[in-house]
Amino acid sequence: MTAVIARRPDGELAPRLWTRDFTFYFAARVVSLLGDAMMPVAAALAVGAVYGVSGVGYVLAVWTAPFVMFIVFGGVFSDRVGARAMMVGADAVRTVTQGAVAVAFFAGTPPMWLLLAASALAGLAAAMFQPGVNGMVPLVAKDPQRANGTLKIADAATQLGGPVLAGLLMTLTGAGAVYLVDAGTFLVSGACLALISRTPAAAPRAASTVFADLRRGWAEFRSRSWMWSVIVVWVFFGLFVFGPYIPLGSRLIGERLGDAAYGWTMAGLGCGTVLGGLVAIRFRPARPLAAGGVVLIGFAAIPLSVALEPPLPVLVAGHLLGGVSWAFWSVMWSTSVQTLVAPEVLNRVTAYEVAGSVSGVAVGQALVGPAASVVAPRDLLLLSTAVTVAVCAAVLLIRPVRRLRRA
Repeated sequence: MTAVIARRPDGELAPRLWTRDFTFYFAARVVSLLGDAMMPVAAALAVGAVYGVSGVGYVLAVWTAPFVMFIVFGGVFSDRVGARAMMVGADAVRTVTQGAVAVAFFAGTPPMWLLLAASALAGLAAAMFQPGVNGMVPLVAKDPQRANGTLKIADAATQLGGPVLAGLLMTLTGAGAVYLVDAGTFLVSGACLALISRTPAAAPRAASTVFADLRRGWAEFRSRSWMWSVIVVWVFFGLFVFGPYIPLGSRLIGERLGDAAYGWTMAGLGCGTVLGGLVAIRFRPARPLAAGGVVLIGFAAIPLSVALEPPLPVLVAGHLLGGVSWAFWSVMWSTSVQTLVAPEVLNRVTAYEVAGSVSGVAVGQALVGPAASVVAPRDLLLLSTAVTVAVCAAVLLIRPVRRLRRA
């Protein structure tokens, strides 16, 4: 039985978080997230040095396409055979794909077909892996909100450390070492997931086809107005805020203050995410999405601080505030999904939720280049600021979202 060692701020007894299973799951996520954070730098530097910007674009595109196309199937299979089994299998595939690219770089110049094939398989594996990330948390933690807050802090730390580690490895040893370390992160992640004991296999159920399971997942997703309405709003957030921000922000900050300033800005964002995760662990609002929507308004400080071109300390402070806001909303959202969706359909519902969220980001990334050639980047970021405020207002105006209560 899980030991009780503390009380929450609301007076409820808090179960112990760092059980054996959560420790293994936390370790798996940390090393996996570290590898994920390393790869954009590796692709940009290693592939770009050989095949140019277009090569980097092709490699990233063939990863994204299967991820978006097949993630809903990943949700079905996770509900059928169990989330842990799918995640371990996906980690095994990515260990092989990244290891093959590492060997190719050690041997010389990898052919483009190998980079594309490995990237496509890795994207497909990620589609099989991602739906289980949400479904595993209630299995390994009695208190999903504390678990999500802790995982969000780890995510922020890896987003800070991963690019730095990748850059050092590229400088000291070359691309092969980066891909080899990335393969090692998936190997360790799979091993840690395999050691988790409290993960029952999917419950027996009546025979059905994959497409029947897809329809059931869609019906479950569509039946929750608080969920699909947020995802509809989130498409606009991805299209006008998340998608354009990184290309525009890095360009404007780098041109005005230098590359080091952009690094400090991202460090501020990471620190804010850590603080937001800590706040989310302690604060338990009765209406989590309403509270999250109010706090998320602070995210507008990120595009606004870049557009107004302030001194570096103000720029960092704006990203710190935005990081706090984003982390708090993320924990409120993840916890609501995990605790208010039945376990037998959680992975499928998560797949539809992630697919909808990512679609807007992908379109925004594709359109930001042509848009920036017509509209000044600063004006686009002011638009992003306005859209952020509008998205928060929309979330708070939707009654099922505003009135949703904590489980």
